[in-house]
Amino acid sequence: MERATDRADVLILGGGLVGSALATALDAHGLSSIVVDPADPETILAASFDGRASAIASAPYRMFEAIGVADRLTGLGCPIKGIRVSDGLAPGKLDFEPDADDGALGHMFENRALRRALLEAAQAAPLADVRMKTRAVSVDRGPHGVTALLDSGATVTAPLLIAAEGRNSPTREAAGLKVARWSYDHAAMVISLHHERSHENIAYEIFYPDGPFAILPLLDDEHGHRSAIVWTVNASHAPGMLALSDRAYLHEAEKRMGGFLGPLSRLGSRFSHPLGFHHAAWITSDRLALVGDAAHGIHPIAGQGVNVGFRDVATLVEVLVEGKRLGMDLGDPQLLARYQRWRGLDTFMVAAATDGLTRLFGIPGRTVSKVRRLGLSAVDRLPPLKRAFMAEARGESGDVPKLLQGLKV
Repeated sequence: MERATDRADVLILGGGLVGSALATALDAHGLSSIVVDPADPETILAASFDGRASAIASAPYRMFEAIGVADRLTGLGCPIKGIRVSDGLAPGKLDFEPDADDGALGHMFENRALRRALLEAAQAAPLADVRMKTRAVSVDRGPHGVTALLDSGATVTAPLLIAAEGRNSPTREAAGLKVARWSYDHAAMVISLHHERSHENIAYEIFYPDGPFAILPLLDDEHGHRSAIVWTVNASHAPGMLALSDRAYLHEAEKRMGGFLGPLSRLGSRFSHPLGFHHAAWITSDRLALVGDAAHGIHPIAGQGVNVGFRDVATLVEVLVEGKRLGMDLGDPQLLARYQRWRGLDTFMVAAATDGLTRLFGIPGRTVSKVRRLGLSAVDRLPPLKRAFMAEARGESGDVPKLLQGLKV
């Protein structure tokens, strides 16, 4: 049933992880939103829809606490107490282990748990009007506001449009916002599996010439110790990998892991996703802001993908809340320019760093591998540099928005 008034402070196209988080964060600060998404909740919350798991860095998790989402995730996430990086299985590694007082670097969640918690939080938020299984038939961004006609027959209006539609955002394309993009000719094979020895809450990133092999700690279940694997392979090899028997797949995974977690078992459902890079130099236009994958998509090499989207959320909420307090039109070019400046450099630096790492560790050859191992060992012995890397992993680098500090704006 449509509300009597179809007007809100912002109109959000896309109710995925980032769109739902944005609506919930705006509600926590007294700002209203209408969220429009064509997806059927039953489909996107099904176990077969998305088998991925995401590392939520400690700063975005503090935002979840501040906006009331963390309670919905209690007991569902595995704390990440350290990260170990290596070039293959050879000696020469880099360990990130925070001080005991600093808490976990982040938490691993299965995506379906994240999606359910965020969507239900948005649906429960009094000022968020979430309309699933609904499309925007037309959207007009005029000088005095945004008007959208929905396929439900409703017409909704707001001062600002926010595109949270993902990497193929039609709103971004319609606005003419140019995107730099390329494919890595890689696919990410995503699975969960059980292993004999405990992961001890450590995430592992093992670099091979054909791509990184990440072992991400999940909570134990009734069958024992468990991890999520993100295995980057040449795109042409993905169909063959998906066709392997469970026994053969586990055998190949065990070789990649060097057996340090013991025998592997209980292979979960397999998922494969093509990998690419895209980055919009401009993430704003007239009465429009992009968030999440609509603005940028990076290689999962550093586990920062969805965290960058949550940094967008925290930044945009701070800009809009302060604008509202000043009595400004939420689509004012000055507010959008502030969001553009605040997020533009950060997203570019993260994107450039992950792309550079992907290319550096993809160079084959013993000499190059030896240099990489020496570099990892050198960084391992330089506490200031390690602290800088850990700050980035936590989402605490640069000019940190208040929500990422666990504070309301």
